[in-house]
Amino acid sequence: MKQNILVSFNPNSKQREIIENELSEKANIYYLESDTNRTEAIEKADIIFSWNPIREFDDEEYKYFENVKLMQLLSAGGDHLPFEFFPNSLIVAGNVGAYAQAMAEHALAMALSLSKNLFVNHQKIKEGVFDQSSQGKLVHGANFAIIGFGGIGKEIYKLLQPFEPKIYAINTSGKTDLNVFFAGTVEDLNYVLSNADFIFITIPLTQKTKGMIGKTELNNMKDDAILVNVARGEIIDQKDLYDHLLSHPKFKAGIDAWWIEPFRHGEFKVDYPFVELPNVIGSPHNSGMVPGSMLKATEFAVKNILEFLNGNKIKGVFNRAEYL
Repeated sequence: MKQNILVSFNPNSKQREIIENELSEKANIYYLESDTNRTEAIEKADIIFSWNPIREFDDEEYKYFENVKLMQLLSAGGDHLPFEFFPNSLIVAGNVGAYAQAMAEHALAMALSLSKNLFVNHQKIKEGVFDQSSQGKLVHGANFAIIGFGGIGKEIYKLLQPFEPKIYAINTSGKTDLNVFFAGTVEDLNYVLSNADFIFITIPLTQKTKGMIGKTELNNMKDDAILVNVARGEIIDQKDLYDHLLSHPKFKAGIDAWWIEPFRHGEFKVDYPFVELPNVIGSPHNSGMVPGSMLKATEFAVKNILEFLNGNKIKGVFNRAEYL
């Protein structure tokens, strides 16, 4: 007997084609946007394929999730999910690795741009100042901390290899098969931060990692370190980062992930004028967005759903205790 898959976001024609081609033999597929009876559509679903549940469902509709076995996300992170409303039996999986390559490239681009003062010198040129004595930071042979050595972190690792880096990796187990100088857990965070010339934040936002980097951790970094965050803004204390950037002008930050963003909060807002600082580069949390990225993400998510339908182990299952 086929299981029922409810697609709760509105896919474009190419995404829909991927969904239908890969899953129609194994399941009945229907779409919440086109279903006239939302309650019935949710109640009969065995699997929900969602992009952003808090935008796709009203709070009172979660009570109809009792029969849903799996919610597969098109997005990667789970920090925006209302786990408190989900039944305990519901398995929720993020879209692991779907955006990793593009995000790694973006993170490295930010780090390289900051290391060579590209934006600052561009502005000087615009103003007619030809500062040929301006010095950049050497990347080759530098110490790189990757805080969150998962899909994105490992892609950054690959991109860094031509620079003959010394890699300090932080993950859950404190172990990796890749050739790194040091592997540890968040318990080793200050040791890693104190040694790093470049720091990449790619770790998920959970109750444990929220505010993980504040005044103490920032002061433990080198005065001329470069910090790039492509994960979630709340991992870093906003005020502490701004104050540190003001008091340490050689310290630089690439901010792709902000504290208040439209996808999770319905608006973009910052409490401090980061982008007015010369030692900051900002981007609108679009590090994963390249041509074809949403189709690739759909393929990744659909493959995970197919593994679930076949009774196999799936990727990206969230431990809800980390988010409650």
